[in-house]
Amino acid sequence: MAGGDDLKLLGAWASPFVTRVKIALALKGLSFEYVEEDLRNKSELLLASNPVQKKVPVLIHNGKPICESHIILQYIDEAFSGTGPSLLPTEPHDRAVARFWATYIDDKLCARVQLVVPWVQSMRGKTEEEKTEGIKKTLGAVETLEGALRDCSKGEGLFFGGDSMGLIDVSLGSLLSWLKATEVMSGAKIFDPIKTPLLAAWIERFSEFDVAKAALPDVDRLVEFSKKMKQAAAAAAAAASEN
Repeated sequence: MAGGDDLKLLGAWASPFVTRVKIALALKGLSFEYVEEDLRNKSELLLASNPVQKKVPVLIHNGKPICESHIILQYIDEAFSGTGPSLLPTEPHDRAVARFWATYIDDKLCARVQLVVPWVQSMRGKTEEEKTEGIKKTLGAVETLEGALRDCSKGEGLFFGGDSMGLIDVSLGSLLSWLKATEVMSGAKIFDPIKTPLLAAWIERFSEFDVAKAALPDVDRLVEFSKKMKQAAAAAAAAASEN
């Protein structure tokens, strides 16, 4: 690793945001120490490193913490600009476009603060209507991303970043295990080779990368994790209604 830099990543195995950072670090060829956090009993290191939000991921570089996954990715790209491939394009407009789509992915497929995201809603919705609405929103976002891949890859459909993975690829790729878990639990086909052929082919390419194989959590484990979370939420709601 370049310069003797000390990198430590505080994370949780099921978090797609943590997976995102793991993939980026691996792409850059950076060695790091990974620390699994118990989010029900957060460590003093996590609380001290991210006292405002108290959540993962946190990257600690030479004793200085950086929080929020996309901020971490851009920090990695800047701090280690001479190491490994760049996550962001060199041209300012292309960089802005990459940031736009990375933000879109988080807005449409991930959680912002305490908002319920579509793909979680599709698995944990209390009613069939909620589940259906969750899947509908997810499919709509995926179809939009099909167009983004076509435009960003200049019609070739290899990667959002062109010939190699970039910010958008890492942002969306980090969600693949969760999206596949959603397919298992909902019965819906999110990435349809007929409706979204470019994304379907992109998934195959992305999933074959060693960095993706090493970082993405096991889908079956996520399904079981989600079921346990749903059961715990139902038990908590039942207990609250009795009091």
